[in-house]
Amino acid sequence: MKKISKRKVVTIMNVLQYVNPLQGTASTFRFSNGNTLPLVARPFGMAAWSPQTDEAGKGWFFHPSHRHFEGIRLTHQPSPWIEDYGHLTILPQTGPLIVSATKRSSSFRSEDMSIKPDYFRVKLQRYNALLELSPTERCASMRMTFEATQEARVLVAPFAGESSITIDPARRRLTGYTRANSGGVPENYAMYVVIDVDCDLDVQACGVFDQDFNASTSLHEAGNRIGAFIGLNVPQSGEVNLRMGTSFISIEQAITNLTQEIGSKSFDLVRAEATQAWEETLNRIQVEDQDEDKLSTFYTCLYRVCLFPRTWHEFTDQGKKVHYSPYNGQIVQGPMYCDNGFWDTYRTSYPLFSLLCPSRLGEILQSYVNAYKEGGWMPKWSSPGERSAMPGTLIDAVFADAFVKGIEGFDVQSAYEGLLKHACRAADDPHLGRKGVRAYQAHGYLPADQFHESVSNTLDYVYGDFCIAQLAKSLGKTEDYTLLMNRATNYAKLLDPTVGFMRGKKADGDWVEEFDPIEWGGAYCEGSAWQCSWAVQHDIVGLAESMGGKDVFLARMNELMTTLPVFKVGSYGFEIHEMSEMASINFGQFAISNQPSFHIPYLFAAAGSPAGTQFWVRKTAKELFSSAPDGLPGDEDNGSLCAWYIFACMGMYPLCPGVPEYVIGSPMFGRMTIHLEGGKQIVIEAEHNAADHPYVQSVQMNNEPHQPLFFTHDQLMEGALIQFGMSDTPQEMQVENKHLPYSMSLRIQSEGK
Repeated sequence: MKKISKRKVVTIMNVLQYVNPLQGTASTFRFSNGNTLPLVARPFGMAAWSPQTDEAGKGWFFHPSHRHFEGIRLTHQPSPWIEDYGHLTILPQTGPLIVSATKRSSSFRSEDMSIKPDYFRVKLQRYNALLELSPTERCASMRMTFEATQEARVLVAPFAGESSITIDPARRRLTGYTRANSGGVPENYAMYVVIDVDCDLDVQACGVFDQDFNASTSLHEAGNRIGAFIGLNVPQSGEVNLRMGTSFISIEQAITNLTQEIGSKSFDLVRAEATQAWEETLNRIQVEDQDEDKLSTFYTCLYRVCLFPRTWHEFTDQGKKVHYSPYNGQIVQGPMYCDNGFWDTYRTSYPLFSLLCPSRLGEILQSYVNAYKEGGWMPKWSSPGERSAMPGTLIDAVFADAFVKGIEGFDVQSAYEGLLKHACRAADDPHLGRKGVRAYQAHGYLPADQFHESVSNTLDYVYGDFCIAQLAKSLGKTEDYTLLMNRATNYAKLLDPTVGFMRGKKADGDWVEEFDPIEWGGAYCEGSAWQCSWAVQHDIVGLAESMGGKDVFLARMNELMTTLPVFKVGSYGFEIHEMSEMASINFGQFAISNQPSFHIPYLFAAAGSPAGTQFWVRKTAKELFSSAPDGLPGDEDNGSLCAWYIFACMGMYPLCPGVPEYVIGSPMFGRMTIHLEGGKQIVIEAEHNAADHPYVQSVQMNNEPHQPLFFTHDQLMEGALIQFGMSDTPQEMQVENKHLPYSMSLRIQSEGK
């Protein structure tokens, strides 16, 4: 009889070698293979770096097919659709001074550019210069090696917006700030920077340039897009080291950050520490497999999960956490994280954090409580402050899921206050809270003749109400709980039994005319009725009953996965990239490219037919994911798509965040070990696992047969040995209701209500 492994990690495996930051970068405005950036950063680091190959591309400023390098870019961009802030580029240059991005660019050979999470390197053909960079959380160490030491300089090029530059040759230092941003910031926002150089400066070759690229030898200037060139007296070795600190608080804090994180450390030591940080993070999950492509896909996805949300707070000289608030423009004590869209990440990223890094998750949640206190409303899409993108207020699920899993470290009472506020009160600013709250309260849904994306918003409000209710129950808020749970049944108001889909309904109670299930837009967000009718994670059994019962529901699910991937552009008026991505694969109307479809293959198991889940999850993960530049089937969005893949590999999925369960899927590795914070382990073994063995014939937990189609969070956090028996044949089975994943209707029935 096997026992749970007691072994601890003695030697960290070298898994960083499998990470390819180019994953998903072969994307364009019209078609997303990930819409990612090849980010060089510490896990959850405040400052990230990426090669820039096309400034004119705006959010798409890098593409792996490009062969001209415009500079290494300090970036805080969470998505090309949101764009960047606090950004600037650094470039070593020799010869004549040229400062515009296109004209200053240098060609490079593909083999002469290396991009890793902990290290960047490029050899610039035009300038005969080598640029290397390794990051800390808020700073970076750069090493430049010049073959020609004459007329050598470093360009510092901010983007549109007010900036200020001061060059101090005596101290070999540049200081300044940029207010470049794409929204979501108060008026006094700025990103501050300090750069120290380890060689003497050539004072006559230092100066600034303006937005029109006019240069002068002034050592101080402020204005729109003021950049700098730093002339270098390059030593005989040709090597020059730059140490760069950043801050959103002040220049003084940028200097403090630089002192704390780099100080006098050599480039090689900074790199070694960055390597160690990533190895420790990635080794929280260790997988065993002979297929290096699978290992590369897995660890590259895990790297992407651990980039966001981005740390925003900094540390004083006394070690206190402080942050510039992107909500009120003040300097405030406490943690802050940003650059996250909760509509995307609540589904997979945060449930994964609850397993891998619960202590950090508690700090992240406290930062969102701080955001509520500083801005008056819970955030919906922060970059760095509120950007008000996408439907719903899905931070509801983020807090509820953490709360029911026992995550600590955040002010639960204040969190509940903020969640209840947007569920029950309308904001004066339409960018804050839930839109149409009064109409939702009056009708139980958003009328389609009054509100855009009415179905998607309504279903997200309904699910959000269910999530807030879970906090209300535990906090003894009985009246709130009753109200919110009643509202959690409102999804039925939009289900039209004559068509079998969620459908837009007008204020007078009539359905929107001319229904077509393949028409996108209108009442639906980035989808049609096919993609947007299943957002009832908290009551799949109730949804199935409303559609005509389990058999009807499963037939509809099979149709969804196998029908033609056709669409009509609808109210969008043109083909948006999500349509193109769905149509490019043979997975029916299952648009895995977009988050509302993430849970769809797990609905088979939720309805008692786990073989369907096992087949479609395995097929999706195997055929649509890799670590290549075109290796993702749609927008990655702050780790959410890659976290979906991680869960697929585990053989489990958080179908309903806010309920501490994971629906069983189909594990992809023969053995996986998840190292929990307290030293315990989850060991997942899959006997007879192979590409043609996606079906689960048996499950054992801790050497005992496991009948439920789910695992509980408590079972996992206690440490567990999970053993799957895999087969090439689906198992026919009758599943008792008590073994189905959570559904609100079943719970109400079991409680006799």
